[in-house]
Amino acid sequence: MQLSGLGYLIKEGFKNVWANRIMSIASICVLISCLVLTGSAVLFSMNVSNLVEKVGDSNETTVWLNDGLSKVEAVYVGRDIKKIKNIVEAEYYSKEEAIKEYKDKLGDEIFANIKDDNPLPDAYKVSMEDLSKYNQTVEKIMEIDGVDSVSSRGDVARRLTEINNLVQTLSIWILIALTIISLFIISNTIRATMHNRRFEISIMKSVGATNAFVRIPFVIEGMVIGFIASVISTVALIFLYNGIMNIISSLIPFTPMPIMSVIWYVAAIFVASGIIIGALSGFISLRKYLKKEGNEILGW
Repeated sequence: MQLSGLGYLIKEGFKNVWANRIMSIASICVLISCLVLTGSAVLFSMNVSNLVEKVGDSNETTVWLNDGLSKVEAVYVGRDIKKIKNIVEAEYYSKEEAIKEYKDKLGDEIFANIKDDNPLPDAYKVSMEDLSKYNQTVEKIMEIDGVDSVSSRGDVARRLTEINNLVQTLSIWILIALTIISLFIISNTIRATMHNRRFEISIMKSVGATNAFVRIPFVIEGMVIGFIASVISTVALIFLYNGIMNIISSLIPFTPMPIMSVIWYVAAIFVASGIIIGALSGFISLRKYLKKEGNEILGW
């Protein structure tokens, strides 16, 4: 096909959007709804994941050392703890700091009889990179000479990991479901347009037009519809997200992820998705008519 012929078909695709503007607007509205819902689900997943990570980062585990260890021995224990792959940070927590913290919380009266004999052991405050590996990491910590015990955070770690995995899985399924729904609805919307324009298709087929020649304007039309919908969806998502997050932030102590930090990624995904879905819808919708010839398209 010559460039001039391709240019003509592309021009026809743009003209079709305006010529069938009522159906085009219907298709755009459907795709906007699907894209905004999909984007909202993904942003919700990202916020929950960030929240889980922050809770996990603040979820320190205390490693208690054997009583009677010297300061030098405690330093060597800390060095061995830091060598474990899943350990992000191990901060020394002396028995003097521990007794002072308890006195500040519970009052001096309870510890009035404790003078030089501090019953609390030295410890390390440990942060882990991956809470799903909590139990394996604790096992490695317990193998270190000088470690007496580890405060149990296994249940918290397990629940945080389960929440994160659940949200990610749900987001993937929501994304797949909405993509299929949008493809189905837009295909049927464009198919209705095809029915109204079956005379035009019949004439083109009767004069010997190839399937590609007939199909390209409709595919271009779908792509234009997808692009317009993606741009509007991006703007709508910004206002919707900021509005909902402002309401949530006023109700609970929660710092949402700023949408402008990811909006260009979202916009790129929306544009790519809208164009692809629109092109596929135009491609799929026309198959029924391309299998027939001339008067068969009109049912004569």
